[in-house]
Amino acid sequence: MKKTIATFLMALSSAAALPGLAQVAIPEIPDAPPPVIEAAQQPAPATSGASTASAVYGMSFAEAWNSGGWIMWVLLGVSVFAVMLVIYFMFAFRESAVVPRRLVASVRESILEGDDVAARRLCEGRGGAFASVATVALDCVRATSGGSDDELLRDLVRSEGSRFAESMQSQAQLLLDLSAIAPMIGLLGTTLGMLQAFGSIAQDVLLAAKPVILAQGVSKAIVTTIAGLLVAIPCMFAYAIFRRRVASLAGRLEAASAEIVTAIAARKGLGK
Repeated sequence: MKKTIATFLMALSSAAALPGLAQVAIPEIPDAPPPVIEAAQQPAPATSGASTASAVYGMSFAEAWNSGGWIMWVLLGVSVFAVMLVIYFMFAFRESAVVPRRLVASVRESILEGDDVAARRLCEGRGGAFASVATVALDCVRATSGGSDDELLRDLVRSEGSRFAESMQSQAQLLLDLSAIAPMIGLLGTTLGMLQAFGSIAQDVLLAAKPVILAQGVSKAIVTTIAGLLVAIPCMFAYAIFRRRVASLAGRLEAASAEIVTAIAARKGLGK
C-alpha cells in the first residue's frame, strides 16, 4: 500500500516537471451574440398600374407587348377592325334604319289610296330594306298595269326580303369570323414562341443560359395566346347580340312586307 502511494506521488512530480505542460491554457468559448430583433416591416408604398401588373403577372403591359412581337400588331389591327364593325352595326341594325314604322304606315296608306307614285317617292327618299321591298312590289304592280298575280307578288316581296335578311346576317357573320381568326393568330404566336425557345436551346452551348432562353420563348407563346383570346371573346359576345338583333329585324321586315302585299290586294278588291 505504501509502495503504491509512493509511486503515485512520483508520477505527479514527474508531470509537474514537464516543460510547458502547466502553461497550456484552455481556450475560452466566446459568448453567443444577443439575438437581434428585426424591426417591423413598413407597409409597401403604393405602386402604379404597370408595377402592380408586373408584381401580379410577372411583367408589365409594355413588357408583354414587346414579348409578343409582331403578332401583337396583327391582333391590334384585328381588334380595331372589330370595333369599327361594332360601331357600324349599332347604327345599321336599327329598326328606324331597316323597318321605319312611320314609313310603313305612310306607304301602306298611299297604296290604299291608289297613289302609287307618292308611295314610290316615299320609298326612294328614305332607302333601306323595307323601302327596297316596297319598291319591288310597286314596280310589279306597275309592270302588270294593276293586274299582278298575287302569288307572283308575294314571291317577289319574299325574295327581296330574304335577300336583305341574308345580307344583314352575312355582315354580322364577320364578327364570328374574327372571333375564330384571332385565336388562330394567337396560336401562330404560340408556335413561333416555342420554336424560338427550343431552337435557341439547340444552338446554345452554355448550359447556364438555356433556362433564360426557354423562358423568353414560353413567355411569347403565352402572351400571344392570351391576346388572341382577349380579341376573340368580345367579338363572339358582340356577334351573339347582333345575331339576335338581325333575326328580330328580319321578322319585322317580313311582317311589314306582308302589310304591303295585303294593302295591294285590298286595293284591287276595292277596284282602285
